[in-house]
Amino acid sequence: MALAWRVPHISTGDILRLAVASGSMLGDAVKDAMSRGDLVSDEIMIDLVAERLADLDASSGFVLDGFPRTVEQALALDVLMEERGRLAVVELSVPDDALVSRLGRRRVLEGRADDEEAAVRERLSVYRQSTQPVIDFYRTRRTLLTVNGNLPADDVTALISRAVGASSSSATAATPRT
Repeated sequence: MALAWRVPHISTGDILRLAVASGSMLGDAVKDAMSRGDLVSDEIMIDLVAERLADLDASSGFVLDGFPRTVEQALALDVLMEERGRLAVVELSVPDDALVSRLGRRRVLEGRADDEEAAVRERLSVYRQSTQPVIDFYRTRRTLLTVNGNLPADDVTALISRAVGASSSSATAATPRT
């Protein structure tokens, strides 16, 4: 989808895995949080995303995947978006059991320890506590687009493209998800 818009797909999961792979103190803190199924602190996530959005390839738009996850992050994204144009926020709605199953397959195929069932279920619990308010935050602003994420990938991509295209001439989108 990001390729269709010719903008980068910026996954916070990828950003976090790069931090872990770096072996830095920050990476170690990220690794500890991820292994427990916890979310990384707002401060760290905001700094990592702000740094990535400053890259030249994101200057004409981007698709954020997994950010913002808290209202504090959403407010920080408002600041980052001040001169960038309208933001479309897409919620991918998927039943918990389907997510656990998908991530279990990903864990096997990609060797991702952070996708162990217990960690996934903990992330879903944390999502309900801290990320659901973000959905409510954007719903009140009328910038939230909800898409059934339990459909085949091509159908989900088409629905997102249609929803974002109808809401904005900008290709900038954020998806707060688990």
